Amino acid sequence: MTGMPSPLSLIPDGFLKFGIFLAPFHQVKENPTQAMERDMQLLEHLDVLGYDEAWIGEHHSGGFEIIACPEVFIAGAAARTRHIRLGTGVVSLPYHHPFTLAGRITLLDHMTRGRLLFGVGPGALVGDAYSMGIDPARQRGMMNESLDALVRLLDGETVTMKTDWFELREARLQVPPFRRPRTEMAVACARSPSGALAAGRQGIGMLSIGGTSDEALVAHARNWKMCEEAAAENGKTVHRRHWRLVTLMHIAETREQARRNVEFGLEAWARYFREVATFPIVPPGIENAYEYLLENKMAAIGTPDDAIAYIETLLQGAGGFGVLLQLAHNWADWAETKRHYELMSRYVLPHFQDSNRLREFSYGHSHANRDTFAGAGAAAVQNEIDSYRARKKGE
Repeated sequence: MTGMPSPLSLIPDGFLKFGIFLAPFHQVKENPTQAMERDMQLLEHLDVLGYDEAWIGEHHSGGFEIIACPEVFIAGAAARTRHIRLGTGVVSLPYHHPFTLAGRITLLDHMTRGRLLFGVGPGALVGDAYSMGIDPARQRGMMNESLDALVRLLDGETVTMKTDWFELREARLQVPPFRRPRTEMAVACARSPSGALAAGRQGIGMLSIGGTSDEALVAHARNWKMCEEAAAENGKTVHRRHWRLVTLMHIAETREQARRNVEFGLEAWARYFREVATFPIVPPGIENAYEYLLENKMAAIGTPDDAIAYIETLLQGAGGFGVLLQLAHNWADWAETKRHYELMSRYVLPHFQDSNRLREFSYGHSHANRDTFAGAGAAAVQNEIDSYRARKKGE
């Protein structure tokens, strides 16, 4: 658009990171043990492909999102991967005492040699809170109380604090985090502004979970502004490089192939959000989830070029962010899911990571000087031929 900044200019530090947000989502007809193993294999696949991050969720009800403890899953994944950073996406703070949680996170930070990312939130599924006797209206306040304690504990402070649901008495961690000055943290931010305000107040990252329609992008940009304002009010700073945006994507070699691929699981995924999840991404009454997501600019389902254009739109709408996280949704079968991530790695990531600029220059320079280079090469070869003939003639 005229007057709009280039999307690539909105990438902090000129390098957009990529990862996934693994809730995960698995149809209830599947073998849960095998589903979890595929999740683990997916992280190994992404590690080989060069993805930067993977965030793993915590859920206890609903039947679809079946990882109950992201820390345990991350401990297993850390032993099977080498480079990818692994995040809790997210630990629901009202479900845990902050002292024991801080200890587990610190342990995991050391076990992963600093690859850990600590994502927190209030808890997304109301059914989880209900099962634990927690009033959903209190969850965000409980998250803020726990987060206040966690940041101080991870910073090495001695904390004495009492709320109506936990107490700390001269509590202090016995081991500091592996990553200094603190394990990298992020707060989930969806519809409520509480996540953005909490991230700003603590000066930590923001993890935007929600739609990517025009309306949703306006909301994300508004949340980031609130985050910056809250940070300034509390003497902290936040940076867009620590802002992660979760989106919906599936690509294949052609748009037709991509559409055929998502016939495997898209409708079942949409039904879960209509019937169980707290906030329906695809509202009730929508008969064709594929068409709804595309018409409302909530997903990229197509080719690598479609994915590039979609991400550029997200960058412009949000004003820039540091990490793009793809929601791991299992719309396609296992083979096509892995193929999607491979195509992203081969053709989409390089566009946003300036991977091929020097190669393109080298190719262009070589092409522009081909006659000169070829002439010099031909002359060198002819010189060798002439020298050989001269030697043979003199023998």
